[in-house]
Amino acid sequence: MIPDALLDQTVARFPKFLRDRIRIEPLEKGGSDRKYYRIAVCNEGSLILVKYGNQREENRHYCEIAAFLESLQVRVPTILHHDTEEGLIWMEDLGETDLWQFRNEPWELRQPLYQSALEQVVRLHTRGHLATGPTLPRFQLAFDADLYRWEQHYFFENCAGRYFGVAPAAVDALLERPRLNAIAEQLATLPRVLVHRDFQSQNIMILEQRACLIDFQGMRPGLGAYDLASLLYDPYVTLTAAERESLLGDAIALYAQAGMPVADDFRQQFDLCAMQRLMQALGAYGFLGLVKEHPHFLTHIPPALASLREVAARIPGLDGFRQLLDRLK
Repeated sequence: MIPDALLDQTVARFPKFLRDRIRIEPLEKGGSDRKYYRIAVCNEGSLILVKYGNQREENRHYCEIAAFLESLQVRVPTILHHDTEEGLIWMEDLGETDLWQFRNEPWELRQPLYQSALEQVVRLHTRGHLATGPTLPRFQLAFDADLYRWEQHYFFENCAGRYFGVAPAAVDALLERPRLNAIAEQLATLPRVLVHRDFQSQNIMILEQRACLIDFQGMRPGLGAYDLASLLYDPYVTLTAAERESLLGDAIALYAQAGMPVADDFRQQFDLCAMQRLMQALGAYGFLGLVKEHPHFLTHIPPALASLREVAARIPGLDGFRQLLDRLK
């Protein structure tokens, strides 16, 4: 749908907006089939319009998940209207400032913004899975052993293989498949909460110094540590070890304050989730960069790979995997 048609749709939905007093601006965001636009209305502010395709069923559930998150008092954009036939969503404009834009600011400025983001996601983790009723949203399939194994395979196929050119036989010769499978099985046995699934700096908007979550349509039952690892090992932003440790401590304290203290082995769970998340991200970068022909994603492979090496070094039983990572240059 061309921008002029989208403006016509907007005027039809919001008659108080005069056609010659609004303008549309495409927004570049991510590698999905969703297209984002800012609709600026003279003297009326602005709103965001999302046009989604049929590639992923999860797009259709964005609005009901937004309402669900609002019911949990998690800050998200307010949905103004959802046209399910056309695949159009009009929503509150949270502005142009995301957490990523603060990546080069002093830690004293960044730290409270990260803490605000952690407050929101811990609220989701500690309240979401307790919600009941017939109107709960349709979430994506829960993290289970098969999904964790898929993330591992996604990395081997699209990063190690497609991007670095390592043959499958060479991968198999190094890997401890039983150990990786055991990690997938171990994570699948842990108690699940609702997780964002893509909790990283570009999906956290900052409005009036407070964090608001976006792009949550992939929400599903999983491990809170996975969301924390997504943020603290975000390939788009470099955190120091001290900053990461400080934020992990903040998250643990927030869980305790919410009446859901973490298990004794939580930091080990965090490392395993970080390994999984980084493998998924690296697989995605290879796929999006080479198959979908969005080469800018390839620039994120070196920092993500460095983080994966760091995390893997702390996980016992992965000597062959670490050797494979050392070959990826």
